[in-house]
Amino acid sequence: MRILLTGGSSFTGLWFARSLAAAGHTVVAPLKTSDYSGLRGERVAALRRLVEVVEDCPFGSPSFLDLASTGSWDVLCHHAARTGDYRNPDFDVLGAVAGNTHNAINIVKAMSARGLAGVVVTGSIFEQDEGTGDTPLRAFSPYGLSKGLTWQYFRFLSQTMGFPLGKFVIPNPFGPFEEPRFCNYLIQSWFKGDVPTVRTPLYVRDNVHIDLLASAYAAFVKEVLTQKGRIKLNPSFYVESQGAFATRFATEMAFRLGVACPLTLLQQSEFGEPMVRINTDRIDSAALDWNEAAAWDAEAEFYKTGARI
Repeated sequence: MRILLTGGSSFTGLWFARSLAAAGHTVVAPLKTSDYSGLRGERVAALRRLVEVVEDCPFGSPSFLDLASTGSWDVLCHHAARTGDYRNPDFDVLGAVAGNTHNAINIVKAMSARGLAGVVVTGSIFEQDEGTGDTPLRAFSPYGLSKGLTWQYFRFLSQTMGFPLGKFVIPNPFGPFEEPRFCNYLIQSWFKGDVPTVRTPLYVRDNVHIDLLASAYAAFVKEVLTQKGRIKLNPSFYVESQGAFATRFATEMAFRLGVACPLTLLQQSEFGEPMVRINTDRIDSAALDWNEAAAWDAEAEFYKTGARI
């Protein structure tokens, strides 16, 4: 298939592009700009080695519409989304939705004229009404709310324009090239000889290695084209408390990194998020021929190289 994939400079976007290309598809990845640095710059450099990159082509722009109107297309994988300071309670929900959906009708029309067979939108477990857990299933944040509203818009387009639509709901991915958040904090602490703390060990979440998640994504994109109407996948793997996941991560990293990986699980005092929010569709790793040990090896190797140590 020939696939137009937005959001390729992100952590998950790079891995989705990798799995789609490995499955034999031709992937074209329009990027918002040509000026990337730091970790995102590393991801873009890796992306360029995998797929065709089109720079200075943000979603909904005239250049993006020109691209959508050129050649043939099988799938639009709309993974890009406005994030900004996604933890900020003042996050601009409506501005984000406007950006995520800008010119979408004309894009779909242009691609439909070029053979478009389906659209895949990326969702998040942080949205309203996703996964399972504490009820009501509210959005975690204004950012999560914007993701849910974006999905509702594309669902409306699918219903009124008649194209197959899939929603792939991301839980908590981790792996090489991720943003410097929880797992990065743990590893950096261990290399410094410090003992990292886990402040919210009681939250139950759904963590999945990005290599497995990306394999599930590539399989789902293919499935969307075999269905009529709208389908959704909520991929799930390591369902456990954050304290248990941190312990799992430490165990897997200790002998691979060659350093001690101690942890301190604090008595949780923050309860601003739902205690339990997880996805519902267990990934069949055997069917995807996923090597769990190799994935953990790759995680350790990523942090052992370059400036990350």
